[in-house]
Amino acid sequence: MGLRERLVDVGVELLAVEGLQALTLREIARRAGVSHGAPRRYFPTHLELLSAIARRGFAELAERVRATLAPGSAGPRAQVAALARTYLEYALENPGMYELMFRHDLLESGHLGLRDTSLPLFRVLAGLVGEVRPTADARRVAGALWANLHGVAQLWCWRSLQLAVGEEDFGPLLDAVLLAHLGPERGR
Repeated sequence: MGLRERLVDVGVELLAVEGLQALTLREIARRAGVSHGAPRRYFPTHLELLSAIARRGFAELAERVRATLAPGSAGPRAQVAALARTYLEYALENPGMYELMFRHDLLESGHLGLRDTSLPLFRVLAGLVGEVRPTADARRVAGALWANLHGVAQLWCWRSLQLAVGEEDFGPLLDAVLLAHLGPERGR
């Protein structure tokens, strides 16, 4: 493995253990066993290294979503529910990575290709929403659903929702979110 990959690996590990605030070039270099200037050969700016780490998270989330939405799986509504559950589970299992991935204000997403890794997942969600609610503006509904899921993930990580709703399983809350954005299931 080359130094570039090792720096990203160390960043991923550091993020998982210590969170976003620990991701400095110096600390990543120290843990990789190289001089503090070595990362600059591969990542001229700190933001470029953070973006490479975030791309790793998007790749992992995309792989989980692909496995969740395997060919022959249930209809579009069930697929939206499965995608939403996968998204929330990823966020709760990887809070540091999740925070970094969606901090496009922090990352240089325009020229570093992050849009190419983050937007395909949204397009999948919007496509499924369009199948469930063909008369709605699928992008707007998917955007509202995504924002709601993001809020659920963040508030669940902070343990605010458990306190507010008195539950330790996000499943019933997820059902309410899906009902709010997709409407009732047909035939019910």
